[in-house]
Amino acid sequence: MSTAVELAPDALPPSLLTKDSYKNKVHPDWCPGCGDFSVLAALQAALFELGLKPHQVVVISGIGCSSNLPGYVNTYGMHTLHGRSLAVATGVKLGNHELKVIATGGDGDGFGIGGNHFMHTMRRNVDLTYIVMDNQIYGLTTGQTSPTSRKGMKTKSTPHGNVENPINPIPLAIVGGATYVARGFSGKQKHLIELMKGAIMHKGFSFVDVFSPCVTYNKDNTYQFFNPKVKSLEEQAHDPTNWAKAMERGYQWDEEIPIGVFWKRDDLPSLEEQEPVLEQGGPLAFRELGISDDQAQCLIKELI
Repeated sequence: MSTAVELAPDALPPSLLTKDSYKNKVHPDWCPGCGDFSVLAALQAALFELGLKPHQVVVISGIGCSSNLPGYVNTYGMHTLHGRSLAVATGVKLGNHELKVIATGGDGDGFGIGGNHFMHTMRRNVDLTYIVMDNQIYGLTTGQTSPTSRKGMKTKSTPHGNVENPINPIPLAIVGGATYVARGFSGKQKHLIELMKGAIMHKGFSFVDVFSPCVTYNKDNTYQFFNPKVKSLEEQAHDPTNWAKAMERGYQWDEEIPIGVFWKRDDLPSLEEQEPVLEQGGPLAFRELGISDDQAQCLIKELI
């Protein structure tokens, strides 16, 4: 896969940053072997290789095992409500559109209770990156089916086998309006780093679905299941600008499961680029309120 991803504007030279610049003092408490460790390391490496300063980035999550991630990375961060990370991330981006906004979460948080926000953030083409740690199970609540659990899968909530068809997030994102759609695997970290770098620097809504095995509750979709099946699209000369091919490969799930960039387009303006209020005057967060001190104090008093 090509590594020709340019440094972010105003980025620090890599010599002035280290990978430890993005590590927080809080250490992850995920189960040993959880795929989320690799996702966290890949995100920290991507930020380092892009030369982004920690204060240029904000990481926002919902609820779930994977949604603890903002606490483990040294950037601005918010741990918000279940399924609401993209709504909060959109507000942050509109409030300060100079920030690199990254939302993280799991398949239950993102495609279940958060499915409505997923659809509308995509169609608006908000300039943010959404990384989903897709373990095909509810890990935090100890092993129930999630929206991406395979049909027939036996879990605590489906002891006789899951009867529901799963969501396929790749075709869903392509038709929903996302302008960068990729899938990674936590067992292939170098590849995942490149996907994240491309997503973070893309102008528009970037979606990276990551197979991140839950070693405690999902005994079906394991590292042993994925390792022989996942194949890089980049090594197969896939054209991510070909919509029909992107959809075809997105539906593929047999002996070969594609990972990589499925779909990308650069000609669709992002929400911030189309919002007249943001055209002049810089980020809203740094503008004068336009009200008197007395009015500001009244508002603060009312809200508190």
